[in-house]
Amino acid sequence: MIDAMDAATIVGYFKGKSILITGSTGFLGKILVEKILRVQPDVHKIYLLVRGIDEPTAKQRVQQEVIDTDLFDLLREKRGKGFQQFVEEKVVALAGDIIHHNLGLETPMLDALAKEIDVIVNIAATTNFYGRYDVSLDVNVMGVKHLCQFAKQCARLKMLMHVSTAFVSGFREGLILEKPIKPGESLREGTFLDIDAELRLVREVKKQLTMTNSSTGGADDDTDKKKTERTAMKELGLQRARHHGWSNTYVFTKAMGEVLLGQLRGDIPVVIMRPSIITSVRADPVPGWMQGTRTIDTIIIGYAKQNLSCFLADLTFVMDVIPGDMVVNAMMAAMVAHSEEKGAQLVYHSTSSLRNPATYNVLYQSGRRHFYENPRVGKDGKVIPTKEMYFFPTIARFHLYMILTYKIPLEILHLVNLLLCGFFSKLYNDLNRKYKFVIHLVDVYGPFAFFKGCFDDMNLERLRLTMAMKTPEDQMFNFDPKTIDWDEYFTKIHIPGVIKYLCK
Repeated sequence: MIDAMDAATIVGYFKGKSILITGSTGFLGKILVEKILRVQPDVHKIYLLVRGIDEPTAKQRVQQEVIDTDLFDLLREKRGKGFQQFVEEKVVALAGDIIHHNLGLETPMLDALAKEIDVIVNIAATTNFYGRYDVSLDVNVMGVKHLCQFAKQCARLKMLMHVSTAFVSGFREGLILEKPIKPGESLREGTFLDIDAELRLVREVKKQLTMTNSSTGGADDDTDKKKTERTAMKELGLQRARHHGWSNTYVFTKAMGEVLLGQLRGDIPVVIMRPSIITSVRADPVPGWMQGTRTIDTIIIGYAKQNLSCFLADLTFVMDVIPGDMVVNAMMAAMVAHSEEKGAQLVYHSTSSLRNPATYNVLYQSGRRHFYENPRVGKDGKVIPTKEMYFFPTIARFHLYMILTYKIPLEILHLVNLLLCGFFSKLYNDLNRKYKFVIHLVDVYGPFAFFKGCFDDMNLERLRLTMAMKTPEDQMFNFDPKTIDWDEYFTKIHIPGVIKYLCK
């Protein structure tokens, strides 16, 4: 690892480089693309692999979903009239997908890329906690395999950066170390995680579903078959994750992706970046900018609209969050620090719970203060009164509340419906479906609200210690969570960002 770095070192590293980025249409991907283009205009090329039927479709997606976003306003202002030409010279959209062999690219394009690429950054992922198991395996596991196969063809490759999640550790208590997951390692004692066996299982289950449904036909039946398969794949993912000790399909398949990367990387320098819950941009280019609702943002949105009277969380618990720009800064610094380190595999936690913990109460109090000082106005022009929110400190208390408030009245409605020969069937079925959906959400997302682990970030701290922070330029690559004033960040940056970008 490099002994000392500053902004000039990081900026200089990307000069003349050709970089392949997957997942560029996602939150973190956009921040990385913008940052490289802004700080190093002499980057050679940034290739963005995006799903599309052809190159024009891929190019249109990149333009609309990446370049045209508010995140690029600072760069747009900086480049003036030459902005679009600059982007077209530096950014190349590739129509492909990591779920396919050769990334879904034609051989001539693949060969040309293999001769040119210096750095690969894999951010692509399906992040649905309750996603289809087959889809999650395709993207989060097989996608890693296909990227590794391509990486080994790249003659100039200096670094493969893989973005995972800190929660691949499962919901352990105590200090969670920055260490690779071993092949076969499972979180449940007495189980062995065999990735090939999981892939075979999915194929077998899908084959059985096809055989079961083959006797029926018609358009309506086809729709039902797809629905049945979708539900079966979702349930299978959750079942297999919990069998091995993980709480949901997302973190389970991301863990498998890390294992596969460790097995297939050969002597390619690899860095695995594990962020915790990623929140809005803190500093640059646009403070407060964000995309996609995080678990904690549900509290803010519900509080803003005053349509959420209660929430599942213990206010004394630490919620491990980290701003998106800090994650990208850490990624860029790690790429530079470990470039061309043959055989290296480093794991970094981009987290805050050890160095600068923030509790749910900090977020709640920041929200109260913000909305009292900046009251929301409804469509009728009247001020929406800010009310207190009740928090359930345990899942058991929440379940009791749901039974007393909703389940018992539902059962009474069910009895009345039977006595009246199904007069309230539609109403009952609708309310019962919503009740089951809420209970399911708590089952899937509840563990995050009561997470008791603390992520060690000693590796990242060592990297931080190599960074000089003497000039304003150096601050552009700050990734030290100790520098965050959580109260100020939530009140003045994150909550206004949620209202601006998510409460539309």
